[in-house]
Amino acid sequence: MICPCGNALQYENCCGPYHLKIKNAPTAEALMRSRYSAFVVVDADYLFATTHASKRKGSSKDAYMKSAKNTKWLKLEIVSAGFDTVEFKAFYVNSKFQTEVLHEKSNFKLEDGKWYYVDGVFY
Repeated sequence: MICPCGNALQYENCCGPYHLKIKNAPTAEALMRSRYSAFVVVDADYLFATTHASKRKGSSKDAYMKSAKNTKWLKLEIVSAGFDTVEFKAFYVNSKFQTEVLHEKSNFKLEDGKWYYVDGVFY
């Protein structure tokens, strides 16, 4: 299958190796894309593991699982990406079968050679 993150690569050559812990995402943007893909393929373990330790208290694997299972994601659009920030739009279908957009500027932190999601500002 084509990777859900929006790159034209096959999942197993794009975000799949990150989800399987074969490789670490090399940039904040790659981590953001792989987290979006993790929501699509319902990989709560990956979402939890790539959330910065300082922010895990409010998040659980169960919460990620529920969110991922209950959302029909359509596509990801990267608005802009810097060293440790990524602004994106994630399109999904709501409970009334209408398309909505999650627009966020996310903050990431590089620690011990691994990128982590810290938080974001919603628009």
